[in-house]
Amino acid sequence: MGRAEVRKAQQRGARRAPSGRAKGAKGSGGTGKRTGIRRFFTWKKILGTFLGGLLLLMAAAIVLYFSVNEPRDPNEQAVLQSNTYRYSDGSIMARTGTTNREIVPIEKIPEDVRTAFIAIENKSFYEDKGVDVMGVARGLFNTVRGKGTAGGSTITQQYVKNYYLTQDQSPTRKLRELVISLKVDQRMEKNDILVGYLNTNFYGRGAYGIQAAAQAFYGVDSDKLTLEQGAYLAAVIQAPSQYDLATAGPNGKRLVNIRFNAVLDNMVEMGKLDPAKRKTMTLPPPIKPKPRPGMDGQKGYLIQAANDEMNRQEITDAEISAGGWNIILNVDKGKQAALEEAVQDELESKLDRKDTKNRPQDQSVQAGATSVDAKTGAIVAMYGGTGLQDKDQSNALRTDYQPGSTFKPIVLASALENGAKTQDGKPITPNTLYDGTSKRPVVGSKIPFNPQNQDNKNFGDPMMTVQSATNSSVNSVYAQMIVDVEPPNVKKTALQLGMRDREGWPEDKPAMALGTMSANTLEMAAVYATFDNHGKKVTPTIIKKADHKDRKFVPEQAIGSQAVSRKTADTVTKVLQGVVEDEGGSGNKVRSSSYEAGGKTGTTESNVAAWFTGYTPELVTVVAMFGEDPTTHNQVTLTGTAGLGRAGGSSFPASIWRAYTLAALKGGNAGKFQLTEADMGAVQTPSRSASPSATPSQSSSPPAATTSPTQSPTTSPTPTATKTGPTPTGTTSPTPTTTKTGGPKPPDPPILGEHTGN
Repeated sequence: MGRAEVRKAQQRGARRAPSGRAKGAKGSGGTGKRTGIRRFFTWKKILGTFLGGLLLLMAAAIVLYFSVNEPRDPNEQAVLQSNTYRYSDGSIMARTGTTNREIVPIEKIPEDVRTAFIAIENKSFYEDKGVDVMGVARGLFNTVRGKGTAGGSTITQQYVKNYYLTQDQSPTRKLRELVISLKVDQRMEKNDILVGYLNTNFYGRGAYGIQAAAQAFYGVDSDKLTLEQGAYLAAVIQAPSQYDLATAGPNGKRLVNIRFNAVLDNMVEMGKLDPAKRKTMTLPPPIKPKPRPGMDGQKGYLIQAANDEMNRQEITDAEISAGGWNIILNVDKGKQAALEEAVQDELESKLDRKDTKNRPQDQSVQAGATSVDAKTGAIVAMYGGTGLQDKDQSNALRTDYQPGSTFKPIVLASALENGAKTQDGKPITPNTLYDGTSKRPVVGSKIPFNPQNQDNKNFGDPMMTVQSATNSSVNSVYAQMIVDVEPPNVKKTALQLGMRDREGWPEDKPAMALGTMSANTLEMAAVYATFDNHGKKVTPTIIKKADHKDRKFVPEQAIGSQAVSRKTADTVTKVLQGVVEDEGGSGNKVRSSSYEAGGKTGTTESNVAAWFTGYTPELVTVVAMFGEDPTTHNQVTLTGTAGLGRAGGSSFPASIWRAYTLAALKGGNAGKFQLTEADMGAVQTPSRSASPSATPSQSSSPPAATTSPTQSPTTSPTPTATKTGPTPTGTTSPTPTTTKTGGPKPPDPPILGEHTGN
């Protein structure tokens, strides 16, 4: 071997030496130990580290699972709802509350719409355990790296985030979401999770939950959504502001179309949609965004009335304010519009609320009205004032003014119901004679009272029938009548008919006959509706139906038992027909050939309030005006309203009533009163000796022959005939005219004007 070969052999040996030492070969001169980084990475160490880390993760997961409790209560935003108020036809009138949401049960969401959300958000929803581990890991990794929001959440996780947690994207919140989702999935049914998810999502246009979204985007309730509409809502939740087709740019429209098609394609893949049907489907454009229905106009007052009615059924203001109510009112949209138009045309258009110098009284005028279907008790229309921005309490419901002479028919009803008699023992009927002298002292009362008739006029020469006294609203007659009936009996009848007992109600005073207690248009509508309904108690109700997922509301019973006998009610209605049909009746200005009507005017002392309460066989409507100083809120006179004189019940209130009733009944011939049991009583011969009082008349006028208002010009008395109103004493022409009921009606009188009746 030459030197070259020796060198090569030595080099080869040098190169093999480390390997031999690594193996610990004897004679190699090695130590048998690893050197460098290889000392730290052996298969045993790598496997041990992996298994140890896995155990630590499992232990941490267990600790995390048991340390994170499922919240007892949802976050505040998740349960905030609006209340939805609807007209009787179901159309939305208004929504209240800061959050536009109405939580609906799963039955109110079509199954294919539910499937559309599952198809795009979480196809394995019904099979998974509430979480997508890989999706969560990917989301956490992206969040830590600052690569945008976490993704990959299941429907359960999104529900937990919306319902229990917040919308922040921190790793801590994501971990809590994961744990709570696992627990929620174990505790809750899948359908409950799904409906919770659909009710908590934000869809854009201020709509939270699928019911609000269905209304905002398509103007329908959630149970009326089509699959295509549901697919669009499922697509839009990913980016509500960007994907709203009404406002989206080109890219937003492109993206939402891609997502919409993905919804349907995924449904086909899941076997939930027929491929042939899928090919026919296109994205349905949503309606234009509309302002949220608010509290403008009369809506605020109608909501006040509805809430008051719920309070009477023990639903508190706090429960109402919590939201979630879907309330259908009895209010008829057409009749409501007709009432508002009547007030505008017959009152507001004649006022000048800005001219404080020349028309100061116009600033003080307030109007209120309630209209009721007497057969059902439904409040079909209500007017509360010019708007909540001007008056925050409804004039239809205020009780700080007296009803005046609209109370007088209650006195008559009580007399008939109790079989009351006059001071000289004669039964009180519409044909009973009374002294109509102004300021005539009442007889038989412990409390002295001698009321003045309007304008201090004497009626009846001096005797007049109850019918004539009602036609002309004669105070002196009704003051004596209430004494004959006894005020406590009259109060009892008033409460039976629908008035409410309040502090300050006059207990045993003859002045009660003139309506000196407080009342509102709703109460007086109840009274007259009971007359219209043949004596069956009517409790007007504004709520037709009210639903809430957690609470129960039972509407008031609108039609009750007999409050007064049919004979009493029909007789009162017959008398009130005379008030309208008689030429001298205080309600004559509402007369029309288009309907039969009965009614009563009312004007309080100092003319601070004016009322007209009237009814047809179908409709009972109470219209009232109040004088209220806009600064002090003190009661002030209505005299001078619209630059005119005294504003009694036969002026603006009667005009409003007539215009509204014609519109509400659509101007056609309405039904007829079925007064089968009306009893006008025996016709009495007018004479001074027939006076029910021992006190002589104060009238200085010579006696004049009078004809009973229920007697025809023939010698045979006919209870269905109606005489004109009595001529006040002291006039130059005492000769009355006579009108027979049942014959051709005279032409309609002018609407506006003054009458001497209260």
